[in-house]
Amino acid sequence: MDTGILILRLLVGLLVAGHGVQKVSSHLGGKGLEGGTEEFRADGFRGGALTALAAGGGQIGSGLLLASGLLTPLAATGAIGVMTVALTVKWRHGLWVQNDGYEYPLVLIGIAAALAATGPGAWSLDAVLGLSPYPSWWAALALVAGLGSGLLTRLVLHRTPAAPAIAER
Repeated sequence: MDTGILILRLLVGLLVAGHGVQKVSSHLGGKGLEGGTEEFRADGFRGGALTALAAGGGQIGSGLLLASGLLTPLAATGAIGVMTVALTVKWRHGLWVQNDGYEYPLVLIGIAAALAATGPGAWSLDAVLGLSPYPSWWAALALVAGLGSGLLTRLVLHRTPAAPAIAER
């Protein structure tokens, strides 16, 4: 079981972190901070470079913590939060990823929540430092706090589209 948890942690954690690197740099196929800023603006978010830095930093930090199995409930909370924001952006396209839907962020949210529930496994920094096992209520807290922070971010930073002006005749 520890091998399976390790594989999940590494896969999801490094993908989430890599996605964050793309938001703030030209590494891993990213378009630099300017590209990350433009992506958020195109998706209707305010805040410019600060929004891109916060999102990218949150993804990098939570992804690396998740991959290493350090502070796993906190790492899961961060990953759930940033992926909830991504899910809200893709929501209007429906579920399936081939239609630019929210399937992929939903899968990452589910895996992060599952890792918060199972714990990081024996091959983790949490285990080495004696921080795990975590009480089971941490998983519920990570899910609620992650979803809540993502939805709050959407509410605070997303611009409401302006109503179209009615042309005078």
